[in-house]
This record gives sequence, C-alpha cells and structure tokens, in this order.
Amino acid sequence: MNKTPGSAPITLALDNVLLDTRPRRLGGWRRGGAEFLYFGFKNARACLFVGLFFAAMMLTPRAGVFGLPRYDLLLLVALAIQLWMVRSGLETIDELKAICLFHAIGFALEAFKVSGAIQSWAYPDFAYTKVIGVPLFSGFMYAAIGSYIVQAWRLFDLRIRHHPPHWMAWTIAILIYLNFFTHHYIGDYRWYLAACALGLYSRTTVVFRPLDRDRKMPLLLSFVLIGFFIWLAENIGTFWGVWRYPNQLGAWSVVHVSKWSSWSLLVIMTFTIVANLKHIKQKIHVARA
Repeated sequence: MNKTPGSAPITLALDNVLLDTRPRRLGGWRRGGAEFLYFGFKNARACLFVGLFFAAMMLTPRAGVFGLPRYDLLLLVALAIQLWMVRSGLETIDELKAICLFHAIGFALEAFKVSGAIQSWAYPDFAYTKVIGVPLFSGFMYAAIGSYIVQAWRLFDLRIRHHPPHWMAWTIAILIYLNFFTHHYIGDYRWYLAACALGLYSRTTVVFRPLDRDRKMPLLLSFVLIGFFIWLAENIGTFWGVWRYPNQLGAWSVVHVSKWSSWSLLVIMTFTIVANLKHIKQKIHVARA
C-alpha cells in the first residue's frame, strides 16, 4: 500500500500488523485462537466504510443537525469517508470507480422500488438531495458492500480457485439484478437463479490467509454469510427509521428472513464486478471445461 501525505497513520499501522504473514510458532488451541482473532480483526477492518457509515446513521438525529436534514448529512458523511479512504491510500482509483458503479446500480434499484407503482419501501424524511423519492446517500449502502469485498480481498490475500468462466458469471449476475425488477411483473425467479448459481459456483473455493497460513472455504458459503450480515444491517437501518417497509410503518418489526436470500444473490452480483478489477482478476483461477 502506498502511503500518501494525507494518509491515516493509525489505520495504515493497523494494516501493517494485519498484513504481517511471517510464520508463527503456534499450535493447538493457541493457533486456532490467534487465527480466529485475526479473522475477526481483518473482517472488522474490511468493514471500515460500513462501520463508519452505519455509525453515522445511528448517531445522526432524525431531525438533522443545524437545520441540515438527516439524509443530506448522511450523504456528506459518506462522501467524506470515501474521499478520506482514497486520499489515504486505503482505496485505489480503480476500486473507487467500481464502488461508484455500485452506487449507480443501487440508486437505479432504489428509484424503481420506491416508485409509486411499486412502493416496496420508502424514505419518509425530507431531504434536499432526494431525487425521485430516493435520497442520494442510499447508493452508498450498496457501495458499502463493494467496499467490504475490495478491502477483504487485500487484507485476506484472497485467491479464487475453479471460478466459472467470466461470461457465465456475468450472465447470472445480470439476471439476478434484472429479477429485482421483473419479479413484480413476471414472477420471482430468485430460487431458479440461486439453483443456477449453486451449480455454477459449486466447485469454486476461496483461499484466504487469516494469519500466516492459507485456509479455504466454499465461495458460496461466503456469499451466504455476507448476505446474512447485510440482512442484520438492514434490520438496524429500519429500526432507526432510515427507511421503512410497508409492514413497519405502524411499528417496527424484523425484516423478513427471505431478504437474506435476496442479499446473498446481490452479493454474487457485487462479487462479479469486483472480480473484474485488473489487480484482482489476476488472482482468479478460471475453471476449464
């Protein structure tokens, strides 16, 4: 990682510790405990943007601050975090471009879902930066997923084995995204797409390094786990009233567990975009027929 004059010394120092892969003389429960702790620390560090952004969501009063509406303030906070991460070297310009793409994809989905004809959810508060019913900060919630994957790729030195051909991965990713729109008109094909993804990625494994040794797990399992934590974050967001589903307008209730599957599928789409970044694509082994 390149250090710049505006870098964040504490974060960079932490990264140097987390990226230290020198062999350790550990065995038994000590190794297991150390790898578990490093796995947790690296995941927490990869969630830097997510953590700061959601902290802002929880700490910002619903009435706003100094006359500035909450949604507008959240947009400014998200932009400031993103700018800081790029200037400090925590993200590259190429990674920022991918994250901006996530923002655009997320905004398009949000605009459709909150439209008068659909009304899947709503943003109840006023904002100057609301466009066709969607506050501009909302795209950063999708960008946060991409940011996590980008950061985790570096911190865990991720490598992918037996990845399906990229054109197949792109096809299923596009179909997953389209289904979020078309299921309102021609039926929900989520489970058919999930079955296709299961077949497509059934042999795919992700190799990662929590400490000084490589470990591996099925890539599909990582999709499901990330989707679960996004579902938890969604519950936090709706609990704090940042947005609401129709069944939460009277009183808050847990977001239906079916959303977990939707988020897991969205993670597949996000992963596909990240996997095409030049410096990441080099670490992906594509399966051959």
